[in-house]
Amino acid sequence: MKFRGLTFAVILLAALTGLLYWSNHHKPTETVQATADSPPKILTLNESDINRVDLKKSDSDLALVKNSQGKWQITSPQTLEADQSAVSGVVSALSSLTSERLVEDKAENLSQFGLSSPKLEVDLTAKNNTRKLLIGDDTPTSNGSYAKLDNDPRVFTIASYTKSNIDKSVNDLRDKRLLTIEPDKVSSVDLKSNQQEIQFGRDKDQWQILKPKPMRADSTQVDDLLRKLSDAKIDLSSTDEKKAAAAFVSGKPVASAKVTTDSGTQELEVRKNKDDYYAKSNAVSGVYKVAADLGKGLDKKLDDFRNKKLFDFGYSDPEKVEIHDGAKAYFLTKGGDDWWSGDGKKLNLSDSELVVEKIRDLQASKFADSGFGAPVIDITVTSNSGKRVEKVSLGKQGDDYIAKRQNGSDLYVLDSKTIEALQKAAGSLKPAAPSKK
Repeated sequence: MKFRGLTFAVILLAALTGLLYWSNHHKPTETVQATADSPPKILTLNESDINRVDLKKSDSDLALVKNSQGKWQITSPQTLEADQSAVSGVVSALSSLTSERLVEDKAENLSQFGLSSPKLEVDLTAKNNTRKLLIGDDTPTSNGSYAKLDNDPRVFTIASYTKSNIDKSVNDLRDKRLLTIEPDKVSSVDLKSNQQEIQFGRDKDQWQILKPKPMRADSTQVDDLLRKLSDAKIDLSSTDEKKAAAAFVSGKPVASAKVTTDSGTQELEVRKNKDDYYAKSNAVSGVYKVAADLGKGLDKKLDDFRNKKLFDFGYSDPEKVEIHDGAKAYFLTKGGDDWWSGDGKKLNLSDSELVVEKIRDLQASKFADSGFGAPVIDITVTSNSGKRVEKVSLGKQGDDYIAKRQNGSDLYVLDSKTIEALQKAAGSLKPAAPSKK
């Protein structure tokens, strides 16, 4: 009987030893779960107090530091401008870090969670107080990861998307812009393209062509150019810097641009090699492959940026319109919602609006260097509460018309059909029908 008792004790001891070994080496199932309404918080910090974030992996360290202007910068593994929005996303995810569930209140064996040598350590500094977050192995279901604070015995799980919001590389967080400018603060743009040098200057919300000579600019086109420059991004899918530099050197010049703000001037040069575009900027070191859209957007001619519209009153109704067409003259004055003739008669509303629409739509098909003769039509439009008075004279040249704005040198070529449509609309003006009482 003693022998049988001893055998039983040996078997029981072996079983307990095996159970203990399994317990210490097998990752536990996630059985301790918080309620859906209140998952445990891991970190709660004021986002604005965070001034440094270190992301540490076994093969790399990434340091993010907020400078005296409140802007984030990458300081390691090299000094780079940071993408403020991307870094803010990381900081936001960390400042209010919520777990999915609590795994253990007092974990003694961190290796079973991959937390003794974590895949990622995040050092979060706020007001000189640093908190360390450890992120270990993925959970058995692979929809999350184990995590804990360095000085907290509890082990949690965090969702996979939460880890993805934190686990970023240098390329994820660096500022990928080739020009670090704010478009609304740009005062001038210099563009060299198609063997032409064009300079644009901003006057409030309007652009003007300054070189090769003063001309009216199409502000929409200049804004589009500026948008392409400010949106120009580094293509990080190609990481061979030597290959990119060689392709740039042997490439065909497409365009170069200088953008000036109160902070200084930044320059960008784009070249094309076969079907690819490469760019070099004085705001970022190195040569990078860029999207074809940038190269095509800069490959423009002077006429692409010139304002083809004859009048600037746009979609606001003018106060006065005066047309002299040979011996014919038409006068329209806006009063309230109605239009009135020169002799004080109320005009048919739809007829009057059609005349204004035809004037508004007058647009050059191209520009001329010469050929403006004696004017045959004069149009004067008063708008902006009398502050803007625009006068355009039109002369005939063959089948077309040549137009010139008062005090301007640009010559606009218009198809005769657009002028004939205006003449027809003006000739069809008639008094408003008597109101019915």
